[in-house]
Amino acid sequence: MAETTKTLGELGLTGPDSGLAVTGLCVDSRLARPGVLFAALPGTRAHGADFAPAAIEKGAAAVLTDRRGAEILRAGGAAGRVAIVVAEDPRQTLAMAAALWFGAQPQTMVAVTGTNGKTSVASFTRQIWQALGFEAANIGTTGVEGAFSAPTGHTTPEPITLHHLLAQMAQAGVTHAAMEASSHGLAQCRLDGVRLSAAAFTNLSQDHLDYHPSLDAYFDAKAGLFTRVLPEDGVAVVNFDDDFGMELALAARGRGQQVFGVGYSDRAEMRISHQRYDATGQDLRFYWRGQVHLKRLNLIGGFQAGNVLTAAGLAIACGAEAEAVFDALPKLETVRGRMQLAATRANGATVFVDYAHTPEAISTAVKALRPHVMGRIVAVIGAGGDRDTTKRVLMGRAAAETADVVFVTDDNPRTEDPAAIRAAVMAGCPEATEVGDRAEAILRAVDALGPGDAALICGKGHETGQVIGTDIYPFDDAEQASVAVAALDGTI
Repeated sequence: MAETTKTLGELGLTGPDSGLAVTGLCVDSRLARPGVLFAALPGTRAHGADFAPAAIEKGAAAVLTDRRGAEILRAGGAAGRVAIVVAEDPRQTLAMAAALWFGAQPQTMVAVTGTNGKTSVASFTRQIWQALGFEAANIGTTGVEGAFSAPTGHTTPEPITLHHLLAQMAQAGVTHAAMEASSHGLAQCRLDGVRLSAAAFTNLSQDHLDYHPSLDAYFDAKAGLFTRVLPEDGVAVVNFDDDFGMELALAARGRGQQVFGVGYSDRAEMRISHQRYDATGQDLRFYWRGQVHLKRLNLIGGFQAGNVLTAAGLAIACGAEAEAVFDALPKLETVRGRMQLAATRANGATVFVDYAHTPEAISTAVKALRPHVMGRIVAVIGAGGDRDTTKRVLMGRAAAETADVVFVTDDNPRTEDPAAIRAAVMAGCPEATEVGDRAEAILRAVDALGPGDAALICGKGHETGQVIGTDIYPFDDAEQASVAVAALDGTI
């Protein structure tokens, strides 16, 4: 925490105690120290107010909470010991206070939301900015990459961590930053207080229904990026091929935001007209406001064209010249764990790793790989434990309908029975081969490859660990693919 003080009023917390000075912010009672403002937030299993006494014992000067939290505090005798700040939405209030506490952010900020493609769009946007000479970074699932590097525990960090990170980035000279906006992060107001110039929506399909009560609630969380976080003078870059995207475009225009449409739709300002595929990438023909452009993309998968043009739209929305942005597209490199070429067999067969972990993502990934492959596609899939159970059979079905050969294995089983998870996936693809050990499944998939074939290892992408129970064991799909190829081809 910064060695300074600010009054509650300076943090936007008005009331009888607005003149009280605090020394920092925290949400973890174990990190409390004298003078801090402790945020006692409502949770799914417990209320943060239950931990406030521990923070107060360590010297917390004030507690930010909701009405229920205030009741718990008063019942526990905290009234009079600390200032109690009651907010209708304490998560949003904390985010705004964190923005005021840390102050600085990169001058140009954008965010992207959607079920699939967030990491790629954020990375491509950063790469475009870097090609244009800006000090740029992207924040998300793979951490902070670019002109500033740091790990992140969540796709969208919690507000205190996020705003501290943004201040550090600005201090380090980062002027442009693209961040992923997860549905969890948006529902919990983690991005509130981030000063966005533009925001993007990629698509929406079933995911995270273990957290959101319905698909509509999931969409509402995503829509919050445009209806709450992006200012009215911001620019919305939206996938016009997605029904939810069209709904979002209407909402954005209703707020007065400028909308850039991306996709194959005739209504899109940035319209894809043709794609020609080969073994290493694709040639892309697209229109921007009536003008035709032809660019080489060294990226596998037709869907990457949409991700690339969404990133281009964000860069243009933030003031970059369109022609300079388009000239940067051939320089883009694939994101780690996203349609990543991990290894090539001696017979020419290829092995790709992708983060696809939803039914839609698996179907999209296999279909997108198909034009680049002369032979069969062998898919390795699995579902995570302690997550949405309803998508498991659908994931199996998606693989069965699109791939030629399917292996079902463990992903991150967490605290669930791995065999039960595999059985649920197998129900959607009964002809698949079940191999519990993920390393063995990858080895067997690679062994099945003939000349012209390709393997697609789905689910974990960039991850370097496998969660079994509550433990994380080292495991990297790309590394395992390389080891399997080397072992089978006799190069080790």
